[in-house]
Amino acid sequence: MLREVRVSNGVVRGIPSADPRITAFKGIPFAAPPVGELRWCAPQPAEDWEGVRDCARFAPIAMQYTPGQGNNIYDREWHVDPETPMSEDCLYLNVWTGAHSPEDKLPVLVWFFGGGLQCGYPSEMEFDGERLARRGIIVVSVNYRVGVFGFFAHEGLRKKKKDAVANFGSLDQQAGLRWVQENIAAFGGDPDQVTIAGQSAGGGSVLSQMVCPENRGLFHRAVIMSAMIRSPYQDASTSGPVAPRTMEEAQKLSEAFLEYVGASSIDEARKIPEKELQKQYEAFSANRRIMLNAIDGTFQPGDPIKLFAAGKAMNIPVISGNTDVEFLNTLEADSMDGLWVEARKRYGREADTFLSCPGTAVRTQAGYAAVSGIECTAKAAFLSADQHQASAPHYYYRFMPDMPGWDNPGCFHSSDLWFWFETLNRCWRPFAGRHFELAFQMADYFANFVRTGDPNGIGRGGVALPKWTPYTADQRMEMNFTGEGAKPSPEENNLAHFLVNDQLWRLSAETV
Repeated sequence: MLREVRVSNGVVRGIPSADPRITAFKGIPFAAPPVGELRWCAPQPAEDWEGVRDCARFAPIAMQYTPGQGNNIYDREWHVDPETPMSEDCLYLNVWTGAHSPEDKLPVLVWFFGGGLQCGYPSEMEFDGERLARRGIIVVSVNYRVGVFGFFAHEGLRKKKKDAVANFGSLDQQAGLRWVQENIAAFGGDPDQVTIAGQSAGGGSVLSQMVCPENRGLFHRAVIMSAMIRSPYQDASTSGPVAPRTMEEAQKLSEAFLEYVGASSIDEARKIPEKELQKQYEAFSANRRIMLNAIDGTFQPGDPIKLFAAGKAMNIPVISGNTDVEFLNTLEADSMDGLWVEARKRYGREADTFLSCPGTAVRTQAGYAAVSGIECTAKAAFLSADQHQASAPHYYYRFMPDMPGWDNPGCFHSSDLWFWFETLNRCWRPFAGRHFELAFQMADYFANFVRTGDPNGIGRGGVALPKWTPYTADQRMEMNFTGEGAKPSPEENNLAHFLVNDQLWRLSAETV
C-alpha cells in the first residue's frame, strides 16, 4: 500500500480507509492560502514543507453559510455538522488510492462538489471515495473558493495584463487539475487517463472547464450530473439561473457589494476579516443576485452549454443526466385556453403535436406541461454537438428509484450522489436491498467510464452490466436507474421528446 508519497512540495502521509487496502490522503495543499493580498487572486503555488506532512484529516471547508443550522432537506441529508472547520485558507484536495506502487498507472477521477457556487465541500459524507477506489480507480476531490471569495469580479484587481479579475473558484479547480497532472503518478495514477465529474454547480464547473481553451490535456472524459439547467420553454438566447454573468453584470454586482460593506477600494475590502466578509455577503445576497462565473474572455469564453452545443467544448466522452423530479419546468398559463394560446405562439404549426403529448394538459401550481428541462437540454446539447463535429460518445441517464424516508422526497436534486459513490450506509434513509443493488451498478458504471470512457463492462459478481448505448440522433437510447436496477430503453415519443427536438432546432439556430 502507498502510505507515504512524495509530491512536488514535500512528503505526505495518508491513513488506511475502512478498507485498509485503500489509503486516504486528506488535506493536501495544492495552492497557497488565498488570504491577505491573495484574496481575489488566481491560485498561487503552494509552499514546500520539511519532513512528512500528516494527511489524516480533511482541511477546513471554504467560507460559506454555516452547515447544519436549518431543517431543509440538505441539512438533514449531509450538511449535518455546524462545527465543521471553515476558513479562507481552504485550497486543499484529497486522494483515495488502492495502488501498490507508482507504476500501477490507475485511471483517475477528479470530483467537483456542487452547491450553487455558494456552498459545498469535499468532506461531505456522501463523497467518500473509498468505494469507487476499490474498483481500481484513484479518486481526487478538490476544494475551491465559493461565494464572494470565489466569484467576486472587478477590473481593479488587474495589475498586470494576465491577472485574473474573476472566476477565482474555477481557477482553483483548474489549479487542482494541474496538480493532478504533476503529482498523481506518485499515487499510482495515470495523468493521461483523467475524468472530471461533478453534480449541480460541480457539473456546471465541469462544463466550464471543458470550454476553457487552456485546459487541453488536463483531462480526457467528463461526467455532468444535474447541471444543464435551462428551461425548454424559454427563448434559445435565455441562459439558466446559474449561467455565467457578463463581465459588466459581474462587476456591477461586485461594485455594489463594495459599496454595501463600505469599502472604498479593493485593498480595503481585503482587510475585512473573513467571517465578517462572509456575514456581509450573506446579508447582501439575500435580496440580490449571487456571485457566479463571469464571461472574462480567458477562462470563461462564453455560456458553456451553448459552447458545448455548438461543438466548441472538448470533444471527449461525456455522461450527463438528471434525477426524475428535480427542477421541473412548466409553460405558464392560467387555463386550457391560455395554454392553447401559448402553444400557438411558441410552436406555431407544431402546437397540435405539442398539445397532444401526454401530460401536457396537466396543471400544477407552477403551470402546465411539467418536464425536466435538464433532460431536454442535455439531450438537445448532445444532438446539437453531434451536428457540428464527429463527436465522442455521449451517454444520457435518468435517476428514478423510490427514495425512502418520512419526508417522501422523491428523487430530489442531489439524491443520486449516495448511489454514484455507493455511500448509502452513511445516509439516515431506510434504504432496502434493491437500493444497494442499484448503487453497486451505478458505481460500477461510473468506475468503468473513468477507466475507458465507456460505462459498459463487468459489474459486481462478474456479471455484465445492462448495455448503456450512447444517445444519438439515430438511436435515442437512455439509461433509467430504477428501484429495480438499471434499465436501458429507447426514448419515448412523449413531451420531452417533442421539446428536445424543439430545443435542438433553437440551439442549432444560435450563433455562438
